[in-house]
Amino acid sequence: MSKRYQGGVLGVGFNPLQAPNAPTIGTAVASVNNSASVAFTAPANVGGSAITGYTARSNLGGFGGAAASSPITVTGLTNGSSYTFGVFALNSYGPSPISAFSNSITAALDGTFGVFALGCATSPTYSTTRDKYTYSGCVVGSATAATVSSRFGSAAGNSTTGIFALGNNCGAQVTTRDKYTYVGCVVSAGGAATVASCKGSAAGNSTVGIFALGANCTGRSTTRNKYTYSGCVVAAGGAATVASSNGAAAGNSTVGIFALGEALGSQSTTRNKYTYSGCVVAAGTVATISSRFGYAAGNSTVGIFALGNNSTCGRLTTRDKYTYSSDVVSAGGAATTGSQYGSAAGNSTIGIFALGCTNPTSAARNKYTYSGCTVATGGAATATSRYGSAASNGTSGVNI
Repeated sequence: MSKRYQGGVLGVGFNPLQAPNAPTIGTAVASVNNSASVAFTAPANVGGSAITGYTARSNLGGFGGAAASSPITVTGLTNGSSYTFGVFALNSYGPSPISAFSNSITAALDGTFGVFALGCATSPTYSTTRDKYTYSGCVVGSATAATVSSRFGSAAGNSTTGIFALGNNCGAQVTTRDKYTYVGCVVSAGGAATVASCKGSAAGNSTVGIFALGANCTGRSTTRNKYTYSGCVVAAGGAATVASSNGAAAGNSTVGIFALGEALGSQSTTRNKYTYSGCVVAAGTVATISSRFGYAAGNSTVGIFALGNNSTCGRLTTRDKYTYSSDVVSAGGAATTGSQYGSAAGNSTIGIFALGCTNPTSAARNKYTYSGCTVATGGAATATSRYGSAASNGTSGVNI
């Protein structure tokens, strides 16, 4: 006759004296789309036979996952609910006792909010203020502040963290990057830039962010940093085709499109297509009009580029729609007001565009629905601002 235990059904050979000892629990971390990663250390005493696997169980709802080694992924959690986890080992004689329970995590669903660093809130000040923008309902609240007041920054991230390059602090370019962990809204030190810089742009996928450094102490730069989110490792990325600053970027899981902005001392239509695998840089389809001071957001199929400023026309309402698969550029839904020095973030269905500098500085945000290129009013910023940056907990790379 079989016997039951909390992980399933045991055969007639069940012998608790020959089962393993309990594993030692490690750290549980909230992961993508309402899942968790649960770390543990294998027991020294494996019992009467080799361990065949490990199972994690949540304290709430009995959610579980199994793996041959640490960590274990547990899926199906409920968005916004808190969980702790225990782990047990299994060999041919049966299960070990369950371990102690882990730290508590809060499950989170991808693509639910963006974090907007306001940048220059009231000229000429530098701000630490960040807004948390919840896409459902366009609700705006407070996010954890930056470690240093700054402006002219850039940002990229994945579903768990956003990396904010702070740009310029009190007139000096910095290498500082903040790591914003969405669960808990915790801000810590990220991997520093290789060169102090500002007025850059960034895009990425679930594993890496590519940061175009923009302007440094010697002028505009072709330098790009490759930021690996796991471990916060910074390395050289594929350089831009032309030294530039004041650009914008958007991308999907395989490529990022970088609008170079100011290149060779003047506004540009040039865009680079950056393939993350291999860090290969090629020509992207050019903008419909030369511009600078732009910003961008997108989903897995299109990037929406707000062109910013053209020296002849001034602040623009123009937005380009860049389709990644065919490198086709077409007209996107125009901004409600001509603007520059804004920022943007979004999820798979909408992008939120903070207009930045209109005339004067603005708190206005546009809500851009990718399907149909429809533009509506979004939730306003908590303060008028410009020179900001933004990242989102979406699955596509997000950017400014």
